[in-house]
Amino acid sequence: MAGQFAKPRSDDFEEKDGVKLPVYKGDNINGDAFDLKSRTPDPHRLIRAYSQLASTLNLLRAFATGGYAAMQRVTQWNLDFAQNSEQGDRYEELANRALGFMAAAGLTLEHPLMTTTELWTSHECLHLPYEQALTRLDSTSGLYYSCSAHLLWVGERTRQLDGAHVEFMRGIANPIGIKASHKMDPNELVNLIGILNPHNKPGRITIIVRMGAENLRVKLPNLIRAVRRAGHIVTWVTDPVHGNTIKAPCGLKTRSFDAILAEVRAFFDVHKQEGSRPGGIHLEMSGQNVTDCIGGSQTVTFNDLSSRYHTHCDPRLNASQSLELSFIIAERLRKRRLATQRQFSLSY
Repeated sequence: MAGQFAKPRSDDFEEKDGVKLPVYKGDNINGDAFDLKSRTPDPHRLIRAYSQLASTLNLLRAFATGGYAAMQRVTQWNLDFAQNSEQGDRYEELANRALGFMAAAGLTLEHPLMTTTELWTSHECLHLPYEQALTRLDSTSGLYYSCSAHLLWVGERTRQLDGAHVEFMRGIANPIGIKASHKMDPNELVNLIGILNPHNKPGRITIIVRMGAENLRVKLPNLIRAVRRAGHIVTWVTDPVHGNTIKAPCGLKTRSFDAILAEVRAFFDVHKQEGSRPGGIHLEMSGQNVTDCIGGSQTVTFNDLSSRYHTHCDPRLNASQSLELSFIIAERLRKRRLATQRQFSLSY
């Protein structure tokens, strides 16, 4: 579960109809409404955001430990609007097959393993005063941890080798993410990993790649080779949503499902080519039936965007698009697993 109440922006100001105001930088800092009062930074927002996040996490923990997360409830997690779609039907079929297998294996609803799930949180380490206020010393290990999230990441604007954000991240023991765009230099990445993980501890560093499909096929191999030569242990994750933002004719920011899918496929292709392991996928998604992103089998067009466009900043995949992408990824993984099994059988 990732959230971002402090949002890095390319421009400091936004102009509409000749009026120039500070840009919206996330609810931790200012408001989205285009007026001077809303756009003026307000430190009290940090307190309100903390309270809202605490309430949200308590609700999620209640769901995760109160039985609702049990796999036997998997069919109840689906949304009404997806139930009559191709993705909803496939989801239902897969869920019922999984439940049948678990019942045959003796994993009932009462089994302790099936009633709870673990929940992890993540966000960009952007607002340093907020992060510092929530940093604590673990008396048992003598290590400092940021208690604002489990995993923090540095982004394009905050990963300077001699910058304050990297210095702060170097001092905490949390797992750390590094966002890598097509602008990332292989030597810079190697040096950054060395600063953040000098003891090469497995699990410490996750590299989150966001480049766009064509850039990824050209740039990612060089990053993988440089990290491998340096001997760094990292986890490679693709973030195919962020690198594929476009502006629709109506002026709204959107993303194309086809472009997102193309970047996912490129990510798997490059790792297969380099003999490395694709370790995960980061999606911006909503469980609601929003129309932030175009495309998908339930085709959302440019004309549909404004009907249910609910994002303040970043367009998100809706539940149907997320399910569709998940099934495509699952099929790719299934084929990879079967190919590996065939190679293993032939070797014996």
